[in-house]
Amino acid sequence: MKSSEKKVIIESLQEQINSYSHFYLTDISGLNAENTSALRRLCFNQDVKLVVVKNTLLRKALESSNKNVEEIYEVLKGNTSVMFSENANTPAKLIKDFSKKHKKPVLKGAYVQESVYLGENQLEALIAVKSKNELIADVVAMLKSPMNTVLSQLQSGGNIIHGVLDTLKERN
Repeated sequence: MKSSEKKVIIESLQEQINSYSHFYLTDISGLNAENTSALRRLCFNQDVKLVVVKNTLLRKALESSNKNVEEIYEVLKGNTSVMFSENANTPAKLIKDFSKKHKKPVLKGAYVQESVYLGENQLEALIAVKSKNELIADVVAMLKSPMNTVLSQLQSGGNIIHGVLDTLKERN
């Protein structure tokens, strides 16, 4: 491969690294063509971009990106593919579900919410990571709960007072 071709690939990877909030490094080696196509189709349907890369080109793209990911360099060995996503846990769920049947992809590392995760043992932690919208929904639910309780208590208190007034009215 010519150096001009390598430069174009590095720039393309760097642009993708900078534009996506999260990325996962996986090993999909050993999947046959049919299973690889099924994985690519699944990624496409879940808005995950799957790219197979050379480790040296990926490392150069990471070094020139605006993300601090030096710890991830140690997993750049063997076959590497990158899953780019805007949703933090979608690739983790995809990896878990697909690997139940096919034993691949294997998680090598991930950059999620400005943190680096290394190793397949981090998959469950990555699945548990909530997206920004999920966190906002949780906060809204927590704020809404006490208000609902107060309103409910005020309404039931009003019913009790109304009942007492009706009883007093009937006695007179």
